[in-house]
Amino acid sequence: MLVGRYNRRRFLKRAAGLSISTAGVLVLAGCRATSLTPVVSGSAIETTRLRLVQTPSMCQAAQYVAEDLLREAGFTDLAYVKKPNPTAIGPALASGEADINLHFAGPLLTQIAAGDPVVVLAGAHIGCFELFGTDRVQSIRDLKGRPVAVPALDSPPHVFLSTMLAQVGLDPAADVRWETHPPPEAMQLLDEGRIDGYLGFPTDPQELRARHIGHVVINSMIDRPWSEYFCCMVAANREFVNLHPVATRRALHAILSAVDLTTHDPEAAVRLLVDRGYTTQYDYTLDAVHAIHSLDWRDYDPEDTLRFYGLRLYEAGMVRQDPKQLIARGADWQPLADVKSELAPPPSASLAFCPLPVRPLAAAPPSQADRG
Repeated sequence: MLVGRYNRRRFLKRAAGLSISTAGVLVLAGCRATSLTPVVSGSAIETTRLRLVQTPSMCQAAQYVAEDLLREAGFTDLAYVKKPNPTAIGPALASGEADINLHFAGPLLTQIAAGDPVVVLAGAHIGCFELFGTDRVQSIRDLKGRPVAVPALDSPPHVFLSTMLAQVGLDPAADVRWETHPPPEAMQLLDEGRIDGYLGFPTDPQELRARHIGHVVINSMIDRPWSEYFCCMVAANREFVNLHPVATRRALHAILSAVDLTTHDPEAAVRLLVDRGYTTQYDYTLDAVHAIHSLDWRDYDPEDTLRFYGLRLYEAGMVRQDPKQLIARGADWQPLADVKSELAPPPSASLAFCPLPVRPLAAAPPSQADRG
């Protein structure tokens, strides 16, 4: 079946090539790949139904790339539930409307602290967000007493920026003036100088740079300490994990395989996203994917991420439990250990698809639907 310019078997061949274990779990033959189901040899999948969340944010690009891999893993009843923004991911996981999804480390910790039935399974990629400011803001400390825009209190931008303020000794509740505005309005206010800070997620930073609005104060993909920890992690509904351990493992395997695929062939991955309608902005999305998938998830410890952000949130007064308690309550690393034993690091060569025709894509103007 052709999807745009993509042939499904070619896509799976590429993905399977990234998923070969040292035991030779997947076997390639030309442009064909065996099913991913052998990664859980001897264990029957408990459910073929899987629900994930689709938002305009391209931080979750890899889980859309995982669509075919998830179907090959046995999830024949697969759906991406559309939500207007990433803030809806956490509630969807907690309610069981979604089973598994990429989500942000900080908001996941506030959910765990609140007793929501979510469990963190793995890290996905480093960095994602960028803090933009006016000329009056040259460092995070310069935000003291100034207006800062977020989509809503307790939204991912609010939580992450609160941890950044706490890291430099500011009190997020008292030292900045929070204003709530949707992203397009916030970016316009920043351009007009009516707010002084805005934390953007892909593809907002790409648009801000293209429009020469403000300047980057902190880039979590390159600036320490933020670049040393996961931004997006794989989380799941706790009941789903408890009832469906094999399905959980298969889903995690497919998603992390898609992270590898996106990392090592971002152009092909983003073209797939455009062809399937997950985004209309090829250039902005490609720039974002290049940045957020520039490092290997295997090189970072997801527990370190939860510990780091847990401490910052504790300092900010946004959680009352210490990180050790939060990790004990809300993390399960066994599925990740199993998948790591199956999913060898991707080879450094021979990573290309079978030859594909390449069609140029004209850059389209930014649209509200593509803002995270």
